[in-house]
This record gives sequence, C-alpha cells and structure tokens, in this order.
Amino acid sequence: MSDSKIISSNVVWHHATVTRSRREQQNRHKGTIIWFTGLSGSGKSTLAHSVEEELHRAGCRTYVLDGDNIRHGLCGDLGFSIADRTENIRRIGEVAKLFVDAGVIVLTAFISPLRQDRFRVRSLVSEGDFLEVYCDCSLEVCEQRDVKGLYKRARAGEIKEFTGISSPYESPGAPELAVNTGGESLEESTAEVLAMLRSRGIILE
Repeated sequence: MSDSKIISSNVVWHHATVTRSRREQQNRHKGTIIWFTGLSGSGKSTLAHSVEEELHRAGCRTYVLDGDNIRHGLCGDLGFSIADRTENIRRIGEVAKLFVDAGVIVLTAFISPLRQDRFRVRSLVSEGDFLEVYCDCSLEVCEQRDVKGLYKRARAGEIKEFTGISSPYESPGAPELAVNTGGESLEESTAEVLAMLRSRGIILE
C-alpha cells in the first residue's frame, strides 16, 4: 500500500495560469464531486451514469469514476482489506480533486464503507465541492439484485471481507442527499440528484 506522504523534498506544486475559475467560466458550470455511496447492488453506478447522461445532454463537462473500472488500473494493486479500501478511497479522492480543479463535475460510484475515509476526501476540497449522495437500499433488496452472485458467494464464505456481510458499512450521518434507490425508479432518483445540483448552483436552471 502506498504512503500518502511526499517523500521527496524536490517536489513543489506548480500553479497553472489557467485557473479553476477560468475553466468553470468556459464550462458554464461549477466543478464538484458527487460522491455516491452505498452497499453493493444499491444502484450507485447505475444512478451515477444516469445523472451523467442528463448532464452531458445539457452540455456539462463530466466524468464517472467507477469502482470496478478504477481497480483495473489505478488501484489494481489493492485488495479488499480495510487498509486497502482506505488507500483505494484516498487515491480516488486525490484524482477527484484534480477533476474539480479542472472545472469538471466528477461522479464517483464506490461503496466507500467507512465514514472516516469519505470525510478524508471531503476535507481535500473546499466547502460545497463534495456532495455525498447516499444510495439508501436495504441489504435484502441488494441481495435480490445480486446479478454478479457476490452476496451468495460471500455468505458461502468464498469472498472474505465483503461489505454488508463480513465487513462493515457505515452509512452517512448527514449526506447532502439520501436517495431511496431501493424503492423508487431510476428516473425519480436521477431527478432528485439534478434538483440538488440546481439548488446548490452547480448547474443552471
């Protein structure tokens, strides 16, 4: 696992002449992190991509960082221990921070089971740049949706440290938005996220 500390004294931050403010003016919307969190099967990726589709159609600059995709490259060296999950989220947070500086709306779809890890990402950016969206879906419903068969394998002991079964999930205490992804339609959930972005001035009416 990588250490987050800078180990070289020769590393300095280079300040670009093209600023975040200028990028946001060109994009005509603010850069922000929309952090979707919830159990496996709660609809995080589906909702993130649905919101991105609507934002893209509206002319916004967007990108989805998806859990499985990230583990194919950036975090391909990490497992699923608590320590590796923490490092996984740390790396994603640093990447998401760069997207915000680029004036992009970055949507992340990660279980991110620990509150302290999500708080650490929030602390990387300014107030209002991190919007936590809790995909509220019961374990029972998530198991019913188990298209990958992961819950079944976890209950059989084939997958160790599986969130919700043998590893904890700490739901957000005060997310910017809680969406009932277990009981409402994708269209309804998408509309709620877009309404939040409008109300906070991230995107225009």
